[in-house]
Amino acid sequence: MTVNISNLTITTPVATSPTNPVALELSGAEALTRYPNVVSVLADGSVQFSAPTKGASSKSTHRTRCEWKEPNYWLLASAAEHINMQEMTLTKVNSAQKVVISQLHVKDDDSPPVKVFWSKGNITLGFRETFNQATPINTTLLKGVPLGAKFTVTLRVLASGALTVTASCNGKAGSSGSLHMDSSWRSSLLNFHGGVYNQVDYTDATAADDGSICIVSALSLSHE
Repeated sequence: MTVNISNLTITTPVATSPTNPVALELSGAEALTRYPNVVSVLADGSVQFSAPTKGASSKSTHRTRCEWKEPNYWLLASAAEHINMQEMTLTKVNSAQKVVISQLHVKDDDSPPVKVFWSKGNITLGFRETFNQATPINTTLLKGVPLGAKFTVTLRVLASGALTVTASCNGKAGSSGSLHMDSSWRSSLLNFHGGVYNQVDYTDATAADDGSICIVSALSLSHE
């Protein structure tokens, strides 16, 4: 299946400019043309995302990423149902063995409602019921997802704030069960993210070859 990221926004581990060290964001079409070492289309139409641990990061972190995100934000009430389905394979992971692979993010805030992690071979979830909740509720969705295995993560969010996250790999499946974003999220502008976001801070001592790589083989985004 061909994965089309042309109209998505890509956050790269590349600096914006020689004088601006903040991570460069650009369209998928531009990223594929300008930075094939970071984002590339493979022979089967899937897309590879590469995030070396040592690279450019956002202003608020020392953690690198190579993530796609929706270019437009939306409100919960803007559609009856919001769905992000991503089929992917992690082919390399950083020295901490932990990377964010999918998110329901919120504009201008560092505390998103949903982060999905690959952590030492398991798919885990951090969920915030309330806007700016200090500590997310952490659960394990699915155990036994090795490097090199294809797996699927689906985020399904209703206008009411009802939310379900599911993961499947090699015939096994796991679910968050029914979660609920409370009314404090109703005015928030949200969007979906995916790819690889390293959960380890880079330092001068970070090895040049440390990092994470994923291949996204199917991607579906809908708001209906």
